[in-house]
Amino acid sequence: MNKSESKYFSTAARMDEAFLTLLEKKNFTYITVKEICEAAGVNRSTFYLHYETMADLLLESVSHMNEQFLAYMTKDSETFVTKMRDCPLDELYLITSEYLTPYLGYIETHKRLFRTATENAAVLGMDKSYDRMFRHVFTLIFDRYGIPQQDRRYIMAFYIQGLMAIISEWLRNDCADPIAYVVDMIQRCVKRRREEL
Repeated sequence: MNKSESKYFSTAARMDEAFLTLLEKKNFTYITVKEICEAAGVNRSTFYLHYETMADLLLESVSHMNEQFLAYMTKDSETFVTKMRDCPLDELYLITSEYLTPYLGYIETHKRLFRTATENAAVLGMDKSYDRMFRHVFTLIFDRYGIPQQDRRYIMAFYIQGLMAIISEWLRNDCADPIAYVVDMIQRCVKRRREEL
């Protein structure tokens, strides 16, 4: 990376950091380009060199956070996959506590950004991100239960939308309920539905 590329990425990182800091204090719709530029120590033309709109900055921040989360979740993926393949079927939850607890903890830590992302999910195309996050878990479970390929996309869509509805409600309430309670709520909903399959 040459000096100008390094400066470009450094400037983008400062604007991202300024955005996340402002997002901790106020709602996304009230954050202005001017505030981001002042906090990052750049001028407006520099902002527009990197982003066309505030939504682009939000999308980049959410994408970066999702990549960090996926990296975190997949670091022990071999152990997780082995457990999912080897545990008895009656212990196989579609979403386990081991999987949900760190996921919800990550969301709680970055709740303002996740709340903003869920409120703007359609605009940001978040359904694709959620699909990537859960696909590796669902594929293993569908294989274990012998779910036909043609049914999988519908069942996965059902579960992802349900999970996101619970998480969105938790975010709307500023993550007031303990993570263990939310995990239990998701598991009860999933277990109830699994018994109907």
